[in-house]
Amino acid sequence: MTCLLMRAAERAQIAMVLEVCAYPKPGNVDRCHDYPETRLEHFLASTIFARPAFEEAEAGVGRIGEIIKHAVRDTNCHEGGNTHFGAFILLIPLIYGKGIPGALTAIEKTDVSDAVAFYKAFAMTSVKMNATDDLDVHDPHTLTIIRDREMTLLEVMRHSAANDMVAREWVTGFPLTRRGADLLRQFGPGRQAIVNTFLTLLASETDTFIIKKHGTAVAQETLLIAREVLDGKRSLADFDADCIERNINPGSIADILIASLYIALGEGWSWDS
Repeated sequence: MTCLLMRAAERAQIAMVLEVCAYPKPGNVDRCHDYPETRLEHFLASTIFARPAFEEAEAGVGRIGEIIKHAVRDTNCHEGGNTHFGAFILLIPLIYGKGIPGALTAIEKTDVSDAVAFYKAFAMTSVKMNATDDLDVHDPHTLTIIRDREMTLLEVMRHSAANDMVAREWVTGFPLTRRGADLLRQFGPGRQAIVNTFLTLLASETDTFIIKKHGTAVAQETLLIAREVLDGKRSLADFDADCIERNINPGSIADILIASLYIALGEGWSWDS
């Protein structure tokens, strides 16, 4: 069975598996190293347990915010914490809308109920927030603010876009997702294309997950080192080891890479050549 013939839910699962198994992706969990609390097995388990939510999205059943909440709920089944929250934010509208144009139409139709469901999903995770964010997921009053302001989920993403590159994809039309899919096809089939795409995105975009954990300076430093690796001035292995030692994991780029893999697989890109 080719990926073109696979169901959208299956392509999403394969995209998640391919991203976490590719090696080396500096700083992130992969098939050669784990983090103390989060291991490869946790990511693979989430890939399996996300299937019902993906099937909901593929069938167009329910609302996007609720489906994201279902995905988070169903994958909170292990001790590895959140593994794919950002990926779900990208994948579910892409599945729901059968691609980027349809996803943009679907997210334009989100409403307050989607925003409330999303924040309830957010509360199930341990995802870091910016200290200046007034819509604090840990504050029960936040849901009241969302309802009082009548914020749709797209408006929540607009609120977050300046500080979160995954939210920015919703607001700007999934440009990095599209670029990643194009890079995968440019680099050709197989595992190395995934690593090359990851590095290329990391060398051009400051990862907002790194910013939340370590600050803008560290994120910018990581970007510049990725450029050095691409230019042959530094080894990929050394970059990977340094990121692991310093607990620098470009999680937002990884989420976008999953979405890119999903799109590329649907366009005929081959992972098994």
